[in-house]
Amino acid sequence: MLEADLLVRNIGQLITVRGSDAPRTGGAMSELGIEESGAVAALGGRIVAVGPENHVLDAVSIGPGTVELDARGCVVTPGLIDAHTHAVFARTRESEFAMRVEGRSYEDIAEAGGGIRSSVRDVRQASEEELFTRGAKTLDRMMEFGTTTVEVKSGYGLSLESELKMLKVISRLSELHALDIVPTFLGAHEFPDEYRDDRDGYVSELTRRMIPAVARAKLARFCDVFCERGVFSIEQSRTILLAAAKHGMVSKIHADELSAFGGAELAAELSAISADHLVCASDEGLKAMADSGVVAVLLPGTTLSLGKRDFARARFIIEVGGAIALATDCNPGSSMTESMQIIISLASMVMRMTPEEALVAVTINAACAVGMERSVGSLAVGKLCDLVLWGVNDYRAIPYHYGVNLAATVVKRGTVVSTLGRNV
Repeated sequence: MLEADLLVRNIGQLITVRGSDAPRTGGAMSELGIEESGAVAALGGRIVAVGPENHVLDAVSIGPGTVELDARGCVVTPGLIDAHTHAVFARTRESEFAMRVEGRSYEDIAEAGGGIRSSVRDVRQASEEELFTRGAKTLDRMMEFGTTTVEVKSGYGLSLESELKMLKVISRLSELHALDIVPTFLGAHEFPDEYRDDRDGYVSELTRRMIPAVARAKLARFCDVFCERGVFSIEQSRTILLAAAKHGMVSKIHADELSAFGGAELAAELSAISADHLVCASDEGLKAMADSGVVAVLLPGTTLSLGKRDFARARFIIEVGGAIALATDCNPGSSMTESMQIIISLASMVMRMTPEEALVAVTINAACAVGMERSVGSLAVGKLCDLVLWGVNDYRAIPYHYGVNLAATVVKRGTVVSTLGRNV
């Protein structure tokens, strides 16, 4: 008999997403591994038994110290994984939202001094404690909506001192917050004001000073770059990511969000772990990503918030054999949401992903996009016991019933961390 300190039983639909830990593509994106009348048992934060309830009960020993959760016939899934966020920032930018509603474009706002550079000025003035306090509140809200693992980028510092400040805050949050946090260095998010007329100089600063300093401090697992017309060119992006690779950081790319710029092709060339946004990516770029195994992280909340009508082509990516993950892109400028639930709904409503595909995209495929597939993303023996108990009895209700919080109970590493939208 196996010991268990947590038992979740009386599960109506247990969504295990069992199987290979590789990114799911094609028809495999519809394989949820559903167990009817299921149960999950854990010890020390890791799963020791999962499957039909009678099998789990036969396998585990229940003692006086075992916490038992009655799922009351509801749906249980792996904890959600948010594979692309900018969750540490100093201030919100609702004034820019109002400007967009009035017809100003993202590019117009940036040229007027808003956008990313506005957040840069705010972060440079903020203390580490201010950034930590706001970041913790953002992560708390994410957790209430069912997120249990989250990638968090720097990129609002754009100087060695301020980027290190952001990454130190992210590291401290990782140590103290219940969520698992994956840190990404995004010094190549924009050109800071002091380098507006010397862009190659800033690329040199990134490759010669900032990347080595971040690597020495072991503050980031990934390096990202905003590869887009008006920001970092293909050649500049390649230079930055190759420099980061020499220092042990894995490549990510903000690719082809606003124009067909070649970012998807670059991601394939460099075998990046993911390319994100991809709203305007070419057929050739998306096919090359699929062939190279680059995960496409789609961010429909950003497209919606920017008032755009054309969303990333999820169906095409699936048809050519690509793997899709989904994320909030939580940030103060273009996607101010902490809810992965609304992203799941948008994936189905505007990108025509099936409920099954959307759930795979926020679990195992999202885990692959942040290099965490061996620990999270599916419910299997040995993996972390990260669960969401949903207040529904059919998993298809998760994208269907949008705009409300359906996460009744969130379990992180075998401990209840949120109940009915309230942290515990």
